Amino acid sequence: MRMRSLGRSGLFVSELCLGTMTFGGSEGLWGQIGRLGQDEADALVKTAFDAGINFIDTANVYAAGMSERILGQSLKNLGIPRDEVVIATKVLGPMGEGPNARGASRGHILSQCKASLARLGLDHIDLYQIHGFDPATPITETLEALDTLVRHGHVRYLGLSNWAAWQVMKAVGIAEARRLAPIVSLQAYYTLVGRDLEREIAPMLTSEDIGLMVWSPLAGGYLSGKYDGEGTESDGRRTTFDFPPVDRSRGAGTLEAMRAVAGAKGCSVAQVALAWLLHRETVTSVIVGAKRVEQLQDNLGATAVRLEADDLARLDAATRLPPEYPGWMLERQGAYRA
Repeated sequence: MRMRSLGRSGLFVSELCLGTMTFGGSEGLWGQIGRLGQDEADALVKTAFDAGINFIDTANVYAAGMSERILGQSLKNLGIPRDEVVIATKVLGPMGEGPNARGASRGHILSQCKASLARLGLDHIDLYQIHGFDPATPITETLEALDTLVRHGHVRYLGLSNWAAWQVMKAVGIAEARRLAPIVSLQAYYTLVGRDLEREIAPMLTSEDIGLMVWSPLAGGYLSGKYDGEGTESDGRRTTFDFPPVDRSRGAGTLEAMRAVAGAKGCSVAQVALAWLLHRETVTSVIVGAKRVEQLQDNLGATAVRLEADDLARLDAATRLPPEYPGWMLERQGAYRA
């Protein structure tokens, strides 16, 4: 398991990160995603930690706080030293009925950080992330609230999730101008069937040296190898929760190329999907979630898969984005200065 620095920081995290969205669900959306209890969660956390994963991601909204509670208890049950694990959580979604029990306002951030610390049973959060963009709250208010948490020692590093490139850049500029704690990471969706991030977000992350954490690297199970080109399978998460969206017209060719590479490498299709991400320079850590230890163990095997230039070229040919303005014009005019 390789370690990588998270953006422009001194924090080192494992190239795979354990996601805990399957912890604690009972009904509704979270029940569809996962219903893991304490013993099952303990087994996954132990498997991940024993394999060298030091990075675990959760969120206050996952199963209405139960994911954080179960994760915190797992750390205690397994006796994992606090300084050997990097805990990331997020804030934004509704945690109550009122209009102020959601969003990225100062009040919601400060109160939810306190609540997350209590559920996790920790005295600090290593990486605190804004789970999405809040159009109702000024970015400055959000950043100043986060800076307060860092200065008070409740949070060590700051990240964003699901923000557009221009939104991230605005936050970076405000933080620098006001000398607030910097943004070190972005958590975003990126897969072989979802490469949209490469248009604007990836170049911005490289330019600003911001780390990328990838969520849903198997496209909600679509790239697991269980599905056909139409994304149909009798048993799986997509039968009840068809997310994130996948362009089925491009899916069949993608899966065909992945299966060819998997066959040549003697690995699973899911491992090809993860290994491709681990070969992308923009990617810092890939978040892997699971319902069973066997699933997690297969995902862990992706760190040993080495894709050669011809493998990468084959996958790129099947999945590359079609040209789009201003990208094709930037490339054309940039050639003048090459």
